[in-house]
Amino acid sequence: MITKVIANGRDEYQFIKTLKERSNTGAKDVSSVVSEIINNVKTNGDKAVYDYTVKFDGKAPERVEISADEIESLISSCDSDYLETLRKAAANIEDFHKRQVQQSWLTTKENGVIMGQRVRGLERVGLYVPGGTAAYPSSVLMNAIPAKLAGCKEIVMTTPPSKDGKPNPDIIAAAKIAGVDRIFLMGGAQAVAALAYGTEQVPKVDKIVGPGNVFVATAKKLLYGVVDIDMIAGPSEILVLADKTADPKFLAADLMSQAEHDRLASSILLTDCDALAENVIAELGRQVKTLSRKEIIEESLENYGAIIVCSDMAQAVDFANELAPEHLEVCCENPMEYVGKLDNAGSVFLGNYSPEPLGDYFAGPNHVLPTSGTARFFSPLSVDSFVKKSSFIYYTEDALRADSADIVRFAEVEGLTAHANSIKVRFEE
Repeated sequence: MITKVIANGRDEYQFIKTLKERSNTGAKDVSSVVSEIINNVKTNGDKAVYDYTVKFDGKAPERVEISADEIESLISSCDSDYLETLRKAAANIEDFHKRQVQQSWLTTKENGVIMGQRVRGLERVGLYVPGGTAAYPSSVLMNAIPAKLAGCKEIVMTTPPSKDGKPNPDIIAAAKIAGVDRIFLMGGAQAVAALAYGTEQVPKVDKIVGPGNVFVATAKKLLYGVVDIDMIAGPSEILVLADKTADPKFLAADLMSQAEHDRLASSILLTDCDALAENVIAELGRQVKTLSRKEIIEESLENYGAIIVCSDMAQAVDFANELAPEHLEVCCENPMEYVGKLDNAGSVFLGNYSPEPLGDYFAGPNHVLPTSGTARFFSPLSVDSFVKKSSFIYYTEDALRADSADIVRFAEVEGLTAHANSIKVRFEE
């Protein structure tokens, strides 16, 4: 079900090559289809969205925007314990992200110069939320709460209707708790296009965030520049770093928790203990029998899972940094000693009782993370993702005069004489 690889400088890198190619495995080119949808929505607005909703979702809702009364009615149908769990998770997420909020600032100098930076939230943000079997209320919390803390004036959510044209109550409840302002029943590339360009009913947004299928991801990619987007997410992934003290039952469970997401998901264990590797393989075979997504897990582990036995934990750390995983668990005797050594990871989970699902749902740090090795240069979604910054400068006449010769010199070196002239004319005798 999963491959064991002995790190020898060759086999483990062959596995990495397979991982890098997996995003294209079995994927058809949907760019032309998505481009057609985008152009149709741009030209025909709500009518195009309506036609695509009927075509792809089976039935269009009676009203595209969900009213406040409908929202309350839908929430009343939700399980009360689930609603309480949502509130607890939202509180944790808010508590973590409010520490990321930046303030505008200015500085003054003795010569009268004033400079600073103005920080404010984006005007309007669009949140795409999948429906149906891939409905993730946790993603609503993770995307909307940081946007709210950033000071965004309006958060607009789109989510596809079910086959009967109704919304998913669990998603609507999460949206209410997270502070979403308006909710529209539409999905797919057509919803992304509607958010990007605006329609008669859907307001145009400045940024689109949220997960989706290949059509949604392609639409976001094609519309980047018309609007900002969060990231182009690849298949989900987990890497577990474990020494001989780790519990094989825990490791197997955590590897499968990621594998169940998708047949292309990647689950990797790095260890310096061959006996642990064998025990984990046995645990995988035992535990998978009881899991509802058994076939997906087995296919994911067989094609894109691996247990890599390293010569020592230092080699394992180096390999982890090279892989730059989305999720990185450290199941070692002293997990805190690795914090300063692990430079490339979306989110790090330290110790045997900090499994990845804790971060997915409840702890507070964001679960929208860079994938496919992009943790080398990308960061998790945060309050910063929803703000824009402008600098400002005020110089007195004397302060500009003092610096004028240097500015003119720079401009002339670059051959920009009009730049130089802009300074010179202010001080001509």
